[in-house]
Amino acid sequence: MNQQILMNFSKAPTDDDLSIIANEQLENLPDELNEFFEELIIQIEDIPDETTESDLELEDPFDLLALYKAGKEIAPGVEKKAANDDDVLILYRRPILDAWCETGEDLTHIIREAMIEEIGNHFDFSDEDIEEMTTRHYQGML
Repeated sequence: MNQQILMNFSKAPTDDDLSIIANEQLENLPDELNEFFEELIIQIEDIPDETTESDLELEDPFDLLALYKAGKEIAPGVEKKAANDDDVLILYRRPILDAWCETGEDLTHIIREAMIEEIGNHFDFSDEDIEEMTTRHYQGML
């Protein structure tokens, strides 16, 4: 039996709505991704800023759904200097909502897929591995 989760919004989901969904999904990421970080901070921003857009040579800021920023290390394998150097995953609200409207897919699925793709790309997983992680039933996810 195929189970669907429907989210009803009478207005566009807020930053807080996306943050709640993303933090719930963080607990359900594939183990092979979780082993790369102890703690991951989720931030929600409307769209990529001009610096990010320029650095990544984006043709359209709505093409970027998420961006992984690793905390600073003193040296490879050495613990981070300060608590404010945590790994951060930025989710871009407006591009995510555009994808949601364009595809009609469940918003939770879109957020989870964006998270897996961005973390997987950051840690050099192959496209095939990322595709497999986004499509499989994993740790209770449908």
